[in-house]
Amino acid sequence: MSIAQASGVEQFKAFVVNTKTAKGEFVQVQMKTVNGVSKMGKTSSGTFKFARPGKFIWTYVKPYDQVLQADGDKLYLYDKDLNQVTIKSLGNAIASSPAAILFGSVDLDKNFVMKDVGVKQGVEWLEAIPKTKDSQFETIGIGMKDGVPVGMELRDSFGQLSVVTLKNFEKNPSFGADQFKFLVPQGAEVLRP
Repeated sequence: MSIAQASGVEQFKAFVVNTKTAKGEFVQVQMKTVNGVSKMGKTSSGTFKFARPGKFIWTYVKPYDQVLQADGDKLYLYDKDLNQVTIKSLGNAIASSPAAILFGSVDLDKNFVMKDVGVKQGVEWLEAIPKTKDSQFETIGIGMKDGVPVGMELRDSFGQLSVVTLKNFEKNPSFGADQFKFLVPQGAEVLRP
């Protein structure tokens, strides 16, 4: 079966197994529902890169300069404006998150229930529902086209929806060994909740 005919779940599982590293750009829109009508809320954009399992750098460039980075062991959130770094253990912080489903281990069925939800504008969509009850997300929609994810729809437990568009997706680029090592910027305040 060619990738073109593969369902969203089939394409996604193949992507997870065959894509060890990747990089690209994203645009994230927070949707707001006002009187039953969805409206676009704040928009942010930036770049991402990842290496399995559990290493990634998700960099917000607009409107705020922030970096969410994981080195396989710890999760770092750096807010440039506040000059503050929050450091958390990677383990549970990521297991059922959108980052885990894109960048984590290949053992998806352990953490998510996945099902195909059809084609919209030439994109095969699947829905992933976290198995853990403490996940901040109720459902994660993933749009697949030509074997790579092109979009995500993240619905949190408060009913809010974030729509993420992925573009300029490059599969399996090579990264240096220390690419995902986080260096705390000089003078930054470090928080360890």
